[in-house]
Amino acid sequence: MKITALLVLKCHPIPDGSDPVVLANATDVNHFGYFQRVTVRQFIVFVGRTVAKRTPPDQRHTVQHEEYKVHSYNRNGLCVVGFMDDHYPVRSAFSVLNQVIDEYQKKHGDSWKNVQADKTDQWPYLNDALTRFQDPAQADKLLKIQRELDETKIILHKTIDSVLERGEKLDSLVEKSSDLSAASQMFYKQAKKSNQCCTIL
Repeated sequence: MKITALLVLKCHPIPDGSDPVVLANATDVNHFGYFQRVTVRQFIVFVGRTVAKRTPPDQRHTVQHEEYKVHSYNRNGLCVVGFMDDHYPVRSAFSVLNQVIDEYQKKHGDSWKNVQADKTDQWPYLNDALTRFQDPAQADKLLKIQRELDETKIILHKTIDSVLERGEKLDSLVEKSSDLSAASQMFYKQAKKSNQCCTIL
């Protein structure tokens, strides 16, 4: 799972037809060949502008381009575009875009509305977000919770196995249990006797 680029753009109203203005741009093209990197960066800006221009206000779009998905979110003319690979979860991708647009508005307010030309200065938050959100769980709290629950479940399975490894047999646990009625204990013993012929094989 990889995020290759994040862009923040000012989109003009659709009837205007002029190209969106790049307000901030962060790319990670290290996995491309050295001589390809400049071309890849230019192509990212081109595709980012094209997708942002075609994303209506207050809508989210996903466009498949080769092995990448280009996700965009336009909030009243302020648009964020993310280039992720196919394996990056869509919900996490839009969570990243939402966090980036919130942070941009918090930092810059409405000053972006007056920008007329592409900005070339770096926005440190965007570079940090590009690095931090390579792990989708950092962007998506539900995914992070699910991962923690999965890890807890594995630990619980290991704990039960380790209890049984320490010499305690399930038979003795069943006999000591006050949670099982006498009928349940008898059922367990009968089931174990019935299955013994199969365990010898």
